[in-house]
Order: sequence, then C-alpha cells, then structure tokens
Amino acid sequence: MHLAHDYVMRQPEPFQSVLMHCMTTIEAVIPNVELRYRYAIPFYYYHDKPFCYLNAKHKKGYVDLGFYRGFQLKTHQEILVATKRTIVKSLQFTNVETLNQTVLEKVLLEAKALYT
Repeated sequence: MHLAHDYVMRQPEPFQSVLMHCMTTIEAVIPNVELRYRYAIPFYYYHDKPFCYLNAKHKKGYVDLGFYRGFQLKTHQEILVATKRTIVKSLQFTNVETLNQTVLEKVLLEAKALYT
C-alpha cells in the first residue's frame, strides 16, 4: 500500500472521509497530479513541482488542504487561510457534509493554472 493511502486509512472519522473525498476530487480535477508521501503526509505534485498537501489536524478538528502557491491564488480569499505562513494558503474542512465542492474544485483549477 502506498504510504499516503496508509496515512489516510489510519485516520479516525471524520478525518478519513474528508481526506478520501479531497483525494478523489484532486485526482479527478487534476488528472496528471502525482501523489507522494512527503513530510509524513500525502503530498501532491504537478509537473514534478509541489502542488498541495493534506494534513489531518486532530487537535484543531479539521483537515488542512494546503496549496503550495496559495498566496498567488486570487479567488476565495475570504475562505483561504494563511495563519503564520508566507507561501501556503489552505482550505480547512471539518467534515464532508459541510465541504463546499464548488469552491474546492474552483480553487484546484485556479491552482493548476499557476503551473502552466
């Protein structure tokens, strides 16, 4: 089993469901993205460059979907979180039911455009 998938399978609910949903969406929206296991978390690369990562933040109660070029993103700035970071901005999800799929897909597509 891929180490990134192992990471996901070891997570309690609702983290596991959110991680699986995000991974499925990322791979559907960005077909050529490559899943790696870096920094002890699932990390996606696009054109062999860091694209985004998924991190289950148990103590804070959410999954952090961090975009490596997050500060270059223009849309949904009211939702993207930077908290003491200078490059990465992220979307944070507590469960699948409240996850805004439209926003997730739009941010993914905008992030993808930064790599072309």
